[in-house]
Amino acid sequence: MAYQYDAGSYDVIVIGAGHAGCEAALASARMGAKTLVLTINLDMVAFMPCNPSVGGPAKGIVVREIDALGGEMGKNIDKTYIQMRMLNTGKGPAVRALRAQADKLLYQHEMKKTLENEANLTLMQGMVERLVVEDGVCKGVITQTGAKYEAKTVVITTGTFLRGEIILGQLKYSSGPNNQQPSIKLSEHLQELGFDLVRFKTGTPPRVNSHTIDYSKTEIQPGDDVPRAFSYETTKYITDQLPCWLTYTSEKTHQIIDENLHLSPMYSGMIKGTGPRYCPSIEDKIVRFNDKPRHQIFLEPEGRNTEEVYVQGLSTSLPEDVQRKILSTIPGLENVQMMRAGYAIEYDAIVPTQLWPTLETKVVKNLYTAGQINGTSGYEEAAGQGLMAGINAACNAIGKEEVILGRSDAYIGVLIDDLVTKGTNEPYRLLTSRAEYRLLLRHDNADLRLTDIGYKLGLISEERYARFQAKKEQIEEEKQRLHSVIIKPTAEVQQLIREAGGTELKDGIRAFDLLKRPEMTYEHVYQLAPAEVEVDKEVAEQVEIQIKYEGYIQKSLQQVDRLKKLEDKKIPENIDYDAINGLATEAKQKLKQVRPLTVAQASRISGVNPADVSILLVYIEQGRIAKISG
Repeated sequence: MAYQYDAGSYDVIVIGAGHAGCEAALASARMGAKTLVLTINLDMVAFMPCNPSVGGPAKGIVVREIDALGGEMGKNIDKTYIQMRMLNTGKGPAVRALRAQADKLLYQHEMKKTLENEANLTLMQGMVERLVVEDGVCKGVITQTGAKYEAKTVVITTGTFLRGEIILGQLKYSSGPNNQQPSIKLSEHLQELGFDLVRFKTGTPPRVNSHTIDYSKTEIQPGDDVPRAFSYETTKYITDQLPCWLTYTSEKTHQIIDENLHLSPMYSGMIKGTGPRYCPSIEDKIVRFNDKPRHQIFLEPEGRNTEEVYVQGLSTSLPEDVQRKILSTIPGLENVQMMRAGYAIEYDAIVPTQLWPTLETKVVKNLYTAGQINGTSGYEEAAGQGLMAGINAACNAIGKEEVILGRSDAYIGVLIDDLVTKGTNEPYRLLTSRAEYRLLLRHDNADLRLTDIGYKLGLISEERYARFQAKKEQIEEEKQRLHSVIIKPTAEVQQLIREAGGTELKDGIRAFDLLKRPEMTYEHVYQLAPAEVEVDKEVAEQVEIQIKYEGYIQKSLQQVDRLKKLEDKKIPENIDYDAINGLATEAKQKLKQVRPLTVAQASRISGVNPADVSILLVYIEQGRIAKISG
């Protein structure tokens, strides 16, 4: 690059302003680090290229965790949703999760405004083409226009823009999502620096005009009547919600897809990248689940001031004319007008085992990556990583200790540990089944798990922290009160227990123990043993869950304690795995590649078996750490 000029110096530079970039930049600035965000297009800040929604199973809990740590996603969706629903209400608290439909444009505008109004934060349009790397340390960035920005740390959050290519039928062209300019040179530069890149793929469905949908042939899906919010700070709720609508594919849909599979870039070999297993295209669904006569299709409005409707469940990269035919076979969409065709996008991602658990890269010091560049799919996964990368880049820049969340602390901890320890051979999506401590990682207790960390980092205000402390005290006081109150078997008590479907009391019982019964709710017990002061709804929810699931929670906590012993066994940086007798060859290879920080992390590496872990433990405990020669 010929022309260059010095454009300024910062503590932290964030490349990209998608969901990861926004969280990284805001966290960094709020922690006191002078922060610059560079994005290809200022009109695309926090853009939702795929479905206009936030939350869902596991993902909704991540949004709560982001909020508990002082991040922005929860607050932003609470200001801009058109519908909010709690999922899995009929199941246990470990799998409940909020999901909101976003007003897509309003979500972007509100987030951009938040970035623009943040002290210590500069938002700038510019395409980064190279990093400034000296002696293996990242010291800044250089843009397409020759602007050279210095920085103590840099965070890359480029989403699906790295060498992005849009594929639609037999048409393939260089592009970021939604026909935006892709980032080509940065991708090539990362390879020059020694990063191992993989090619992943994701896709979107067509968008259709709401006026042309026959909603009488679909089923209405309204939001919840109960006011709900992602953020613990939200006090105003949006009440005029918009419904979504449910319809299904038909036999004719499946027939058209089967007849045109040869035109699908997925099956013709045009798409080389690996797609997300848990968000398959409609072609993939028809092939993989050919015994199913129909598949669900959700019609989701993209906002209050647009007629565009997102056809959830119909992700496809088939040619445009075939997409039109498919739409006309779906009940309610027979005469629909397609406004945008669905498409697939292929992009570069880095192999995430090249990262430390702080999200700093092992290849280049002071360089962090977050979001889809790390092989994930989903806005929530991106935002969770962005928050942690921003926190750690700021900690590094201003001389604070970096933060690593454990698997028992947060779904964000599970996500990052899975990526950096196991890697991923397809776009990774969070699921509740990935978390072994999911009873501890609930929607309702994200604040109890993480607010202390957010407060210590300076991301939680004094006022909010005082309210949090008061809530914790009230939970303990109410649990103690229920432990001390005896409920006697009066006629009124027995009648209430019968009506709840329970067995009558033979003797007096502590209110605490009565609440442990599956059929009894906190409201039942409160009716029989009211408190002098009204108990807050959130406090009551915590009291009920903590008492009802006490045995299970204790078991999980014991498992966590056992794991913590392995987490405390640090693996010295200078260990030479080749010098450890008895380690399997595969284990040596994987341990050298991942370079785990603790024995617990080593135990989670695919290819490292329990025998290898035992040998490693003995070796470390005996203090026989071989120095790396030279």
